[in-house]
Amino acid sequence: MNTDSTAYAADIEAVKQVVATVEHSQQHRNPDEFLALFHPDAVWTTAHGKVLIGLEAISEFTRKVLPAASWDGRVSYEVVHVLFIRPDVAAVKAHQRYLSPDDESEGAPLYVMTKQDDGRWLLTACQNTQVVTG
Repeated sequence: MNTDSTAYAADIEAVKQVVATVEHSQQHRNPDEFLALFHPDAVWTTAHGKVLIGLEAISEFTRKVLPAASWDGRVSYEVVHVLFIRPDVAAVKAHQRYLSPDDESEGAPLYVMTKQDDGRWLLTACQNTQVVTG
């Protein structure tokens, strides 16, 4: 993982924990755990280009698709780069892999996270991009 500063070690661990929770919520198809990670005014663009603005829209979409996800396997997320735009704003690039017995796909999400007054990092502006090979 690359970062712009080692001075942010605790914050790097905190944003990595957010990404780990994204992974856990996806593996367990748990919309409540996933939605708890979002800022109320968040913007989310899905891997297929659907733009969701605000927690209500993100929640409606997530509660419909996550529990009904048809993939049979596991998903993994790895933080590959953290850039602190400001001490309370981080751009986090992740590598996402969906693994099943007969298929594998990749994603390259970008999460802009904001640090709240209570110290929590929340997903605020996110783009989940599907990686197409070939």
